Amino acid sequence: MRKQIITLIAATIMVLFIASLSLAETTTLRFAHQNPETGLSSINCVEPWLKKVEEATQGKVKIQRYYGQTLCKGKDMWNATKMGITDIGWCFHGYWSGMTPLSEVISLPGMPFKTAEQGSEILWKLYEKFPEIQNEYKDVKVLLFYTSEPYSLITVNKPVKTLEDIKGMKIRMSGGPSTEMLKALGGVPMMIPMPDNYISLQKGVIDGMGAPWEGINVWRFYEVVKHYTEVPFPAVYFSISMNKRKWDGLSKDVQDAIMSVSGEYGSKYWGQNFFDKMKEAGVAKAREQGNGDNIYALTPEENQRWLKVGGEPVWEKWVKDMEGLGHKNARQILNFVLEYGKK
Repeated sequence: MRKQIITLIAATIMVLFIASLSLAETTTLRFAHQNPETGLSSINCVEPWLKKVEEATQGKVKIQRYYGQTLCKGKDMWNATKMGITDIGWCFHGYWSGMTPLSEVISLPGMPFKTAEQGSEILWKLYEKFPEIQNEYKDVKVLLFYTSEPYSLITVNKPVKTLEDIKGMKIRMSGGPSTEMLKALGGVPMMIPMPDNYISLQKGVIDGMGAPWEGINVWRFYEVVKHYTEVPFPAVYFSISMNKRKWDGLSKDVQDAIMSVSGEYGSKYWGQNFFDKMKEAGVAKAREQGNGDNIYALTPEENQRWLKVGGEPVWEKWVKDMEGLGHKNARQILNFVLEYGKK
């Protein structure tokens, strides 16, 4: 009887020891995101990707989710990631104009990609190819990049099909190259925070705005606008970045597992699922409102007119500005995007 008790105790200690080893091998990483957990982009993209990370690491990594700015505000995400307030952060680089200036090439108007998946792939390739761009992210570990599709022009009452149509219209833009483009096209750029745009459209404060289909859907702009035009507007870009010290503390096999669902694969995945698939939902909402026939695309000839007036001059200004900051290969970076986008 005594031997059986000793054996049972030994077996229990062994089970507890093995369990403690298993727990010790599990790392919990905090992930912070601006959008709510119930949003379509979170359901269709963010949550499935987080599960992919956990599955790729075979349970060695567990991710603690903080949606809806519950851990840190969107505009504070970069510093929160660098400082370790969050381990992984969703970073919208439009909040920090000029912080990663060479990366902003992807946000110039008229870049030759039509989908967010393609734009995301191009931005990741840029990061891989140019050490100067890698240097812009030296304080964090970039897991992936993703972009929106080029913004569409949405308007309340007046359809826009030609360069002449946009002249004098008050259009909300996000600043930087997009504002410069609109001025060149003859429009009047308006800077209005995203949460205020619905009422601004409704009350006639603005005639329209540049927006991705994800934003059209999430912010329900389809309720107050009647016309949608695909124009050579800019896209915006994001990174999913990780605290560098936390990354360096992971074992090589865990790092490799995380990158197996990140990098180029993860960039294309986020572009497709965060933005491209949201376009389908946005178009469906427009059709529900009876505006499905009011979705236009500029003719190829008209698109070239817009590029000549509001695209190429902005490209040249960007190159000049970057060279003035000491980035002598700015034109090479721009040409890479223009060439890669044609593939």
